[in-house]
Amino acid sequence: MRHLLLLLMLLLAPLARAQEFTLPTPEAGHANGGVEPAMVPLPRPALVVGEVATPRFRLLYTAKSEGSARQLAGSIESIRDGFVSVLGRDWPGVTEIRVGVGREEFEALALPGGAPPGWAVALAYPSHRIVLLNALTMAGPEGMVTLRHELAHVALGQLARGWPRWFQEGLAQNLTGENWSMTHYAALFRAVQQEKVFRFEHLHDAWPDLPSDVEIAYAQSAAFVAWLSARYGPEGMGRLVDEVATGQPFEQAFGKAFKSSLWVEELAWREGLAARYGWLPLTTSSSLLWLGMTGLVVAAYLRRRKQKEEHLAEMEARDVAEEAELRAALEAELAQQRALLVPATAQPVDGAEAADAPKPVEALVAPEWNEPTEPLVTNGQEFEDDEEGEPRPSKPTVH
Repeated sequence: MRHLLLLLMLLLAPLARAQEFTLPTPEAGHANGGVEPAMVPLPRPALVVGEVATPRFRLLYTAKSEGSARQLAGSIESIRDGFVSVLGRDWPGVTEIRVGVGREEFEALALPGGAPPGWAVALAYPSHRIVLLNALTMAGPEGMVTLRHELAHVALGQLARGWPRWFQEGLAQNLTGENWSMTHYAALFRAVQQEKVFRFEHLHDAWPDLPSDVEIAYAQSAAFVAWLSARYGPEGMGRLVDEVATGQPFEQAFGKAFKSSLWVEELAWREGLAARYGWLPLTTSSSLLWLGMTGLVVAAYLRRRKQKEEHLAEMEARDVAEEAELRAALEAELAQQRALLVPATAQPVDGAEAADAPKPVEALVAPEWNEPTEPLVTNGQEFEDDEEGEPRPSKPTVH
């Protein structure tokens, strides 16, 4: 799976290089070689409301960051133990970690004269054994990596002085686990293919300018320190720390600690780069088979999808044709029905046809109603209307 991701990153590498940007330059107060504030007694920041103490750490927190500080106190000692297992030595004294929430508190906790750069999310003062943290950053996935990176600078700054840039960055990445990232693997793959691996003597103080070269410098520093650590173990790394602590140049201390020169060890490391970061690991591993199978699956899916789209388009065209045919049939039938319902135009008649023609029916006249002028006589009785027009009742008759 790692090789599959590598191939994908290599395909996207040209696009990434097209959008390169200039990395920020370390500023004063940062662990990356910056000038730290003077070693004078400093008061506790007014923003701090309390602290959590462990055997080798003191965590200062604000009113907003107390929960984060107490949670960090539960794991900070084990992080330092991991450093000892790699370096073979532990740095002296109690390290202070100041935890704030948000950019405003983060800057307020900084030492006077050592304001953090605008892009920094954590800051280390190795000589003071102080680390600044933003609790919002610690809540993210890279929070613990950032903390380990800053503690690595504190460790190297406390154990000795005069470390080359490549060793500081390489050791910090090994202590944080960043050396196993696919970004580093892809950068070294590109460096091997382009024959662009830098000499470590050229990375002692200066660092490349181009972002793509910076990626290679970080990656090869992490890989070389990991190679040295695996080759000589904590004992050898501890001897190197002790020799550098005496104040002698790093190359001389390196030779005494490992009984070999930096250039000889670098050549031995370079000999295995093609096997570890070239095409050979891809062609000799089962990942190539999985890559081929993945390609076949993708091709089959695309083909099936195209067939489905063509089938849907054919069905849609068939439906449109059937609908047009049905509409035409309905319009023809409707036109026929309309033709049957229209009446024929009246034509003049003559001769016999006129005789046979029905005559017009004469109008019926209702007979005129005449009011009777004589009074009505019934059984010898005469009925007359009274003045009001109502008939009078008949007189009784005795038989």
